[in-house]
Amino acid sequence: MNDSTSTVLITGASSGIGYELAKLFAKDRHNLVLVARSGSRLAQVADELQRQFAVKAMPVTLDLAVPSAPQSLFDQLGRHGITVDILINNAGYGKFGEFAQLPLEDAVGQIQLNVAALTYLTRLFVGPMLKRDSGKFMNVASTAGFQPGPLMAVYYATKAYIISFSEALANELAETGVTVTCLCPGATNTGFAERAGTNNSRLLKQIGTMEAKTVALAGYRGLMASKTLVIPGLKNRLLMESLRISPRRVVTAVSRKLMDRME
Repeated sequence: MNDSTSTVLITGASSGIGYELAKLFAKDRHNLVLVARSGSRLAQVADELQRQFAVKAMPVTLDLAVPSAPQSLFDQLGRHGITVDILINNAGYGKFGEFAQLPLEDAVGQIQLNVAALTYLTRLFVGPMLKRDSGKFMNVASTAGFQPGPLMAVYYATKAYIISFSEALANELAETGVTVTCLCPGATNTGFAERAGTNNSRLLKQIGTMEAKTVALAGYRGLMASKTLVIPGLKNRLLMESLRISPRRVVTAVSRKLMDRME
């Protein structure tokens, strides 16, 4: 797989932002390792990209919420002699509901996938990249990470971790050939809201969503330009600036109101 310009590993690649990023990389002639839980859909995506762009796309059906999955993936690629030049940590999910009522498996599952798996994969691949003095990471967070999120407390907290971790790591690696980009989309038209149970929230109904294709393109350009933080959409950037100067209690109350379901 290493006879092209580079190989890109994308988690959560079967739909949404991950799928749109895969198309962008394939269009620019990068080979792909595509990871997701949905095996049949993933195989379709890999076949589509190989036929359309004449690149190699390796589908890996894997649930990264399983604690042993990141190491298993790393070892599998090693056995195949695949060098990962760019890692896109995109897999993640959220769940609507008060924390005290949320099933424990959903609370822990979000932390395992959104935080632990991302951290584990980054640690596994950063060493080889540093040895080559070349590589790129993109960690997909959210504008949710800039504020507390009542009714999705764990999800918002995991995204805050990703932002803080990415910015700190980018600083640590500043004098190397390895870069870290954190993509922070606002509400985006993907399957996320349906799984999370937020389809009828004020956030989606009143503020609206961006298209996954638009978000992916902003992230792709930011990654290639080695930007540390990418917030797609003027509305989202203005909102983030307003959060910096607003009292935290007010920010939390507004966040709660936006997450409430409309009647």
